[in-house]
Amino acid sequence: MERAIRVLVAKPGLDGHDRGAKVIARALRDAGMEVIYTGLRQTPEQIVQAAIQEDVDVVAMSILSGAHNHLFPKVANLLREEGVDDVLIIGGGVIPDDDIPGLIEAGIEAIFTPGTSTKDVVEYIRNNVKR
Repeated sequence: MERAIRVLVAKPGLDGHDRGAKVIARALRDAGMEVIYTGLRQTPEQIVQAAIQEDVDVVAMSILSGAHNHLFPKVANLLREEGVDDVLIIGGGVIPDDDIPGLIEAGIEAIFTPGTSTKDVVEYIRNNVKR
């Protein structure tokens, strides 16, 4: 029997609002995935260490602060530096459309903005997880 997809849901930076991350975490759990939620105000280093320790298949970051252009690529770079290249990295939150191509180029494989259906996120993960 194949194990459930393991997803780390993380809030990098100084955001104090995590409703969206909790909605996604619940939807992923309801879809049969194992979810590890790191909580608020995580550094990129903390997120990467948690991803390694928990042996996750997906790192899903949520951000509202506007620091996505700095924090998301930093997580992706740190994962690569640690030799972790088999993890799907996705992001979501209030991210301007103009910033998305740069984030994709930096290694964030998908960006989900407000209004995205949780079903779309679940489907994306199932179709793109690297196992």
